[in-house]
Amino acid sequence: MNQPPYTLYTFAMSHYSEKIRWTLDASGIAYREVCLTPVFHLLPALTMGKRGQTTLPVLKTPQGSIQDSPRILRWLREHHGPMALMPAAHLPEIEDVAKRFDAIGKDVARYLYAHSFGSGDEHIKRLWTDHATPTQAVFIRRAYPLIQWAFRRKLHITEAGAHRAHQRIDAAVAWLDARLADGRTFLVGHQLTTADLTAASLLAPLACPSEHPVYGDATFRQTMAGAAAPWQVRPSMAWVRQMYAQHRGVMHGGVALSPKAA
Repeated sequence: MNQPPYTLYTFAMSHYSEKIRWTLDASGIAYREVCLTPVFHLLPALTMGKRGQTTLPVLKTPQGSIQDSPRILRWLREHHGPMALMPAAHLPEIEDVAKRFDAIGKDVARYLYAHSFGSGDEHIKRLWTDHATPTQAVFIRRAYPLIQWAFRRKLHITEAGAHRAHQRIDAAVAWLDARLADGRTFLVGHQLTTADLTAASLLAPLACPSEHPVYGDATFRQTMAGAAAPWQVRPSMAWVRQMYAQHRGVMHGGVALSPKAA
């Protein structure tokens, strides 16, 4: 059986990874997903990205590897365009909306970790080891206090940092509420675009749509309930869940294929 030409390297719980996974799924572009394990992703990301960065997702193609979701979207448009999700007539506005929500991605992670470190550690360990090898899983669990410390430093997870993250998330949600106030379904034009996919993906860890195998998991919802509470009744969260219910479709990657469940 022929392998798909593209391999998408992700974190299963990454909202940036979900943005690209969704784009590929919705565009009918064949790919294979490899869910990496935190800490053990560092060398592969550095090696493939060749940019001195350890971020995911990375899309590996016959032409080379592309790192970071905005760069991947540009590459897909250049190599698979014209794409229905990125119509040329609305592209500047689509990109402006996407940038708005890309900008709060780290704030969402910072805020949720700030509110779950200490109280939700067992679930975090499960998320971090769900696609790990047995050896990797043992390391993550034994080194968890050190890894948590490193995450706090890398993401600036402090009381002040969490407060700033809350403010930035609230501003983005307020903008989205206002955008949706006229009854529109799609954020730009009259069709699904990467503006919608970006906004929905980046807010999905707060909205917890049931269609996502990580964010919709009952334990994830319970663990993050307190942190996500300020926005749960906002129109924006209802819109995110509607986007997932009506437009997410089948996930063709490996995010739901946990070795523990296989």
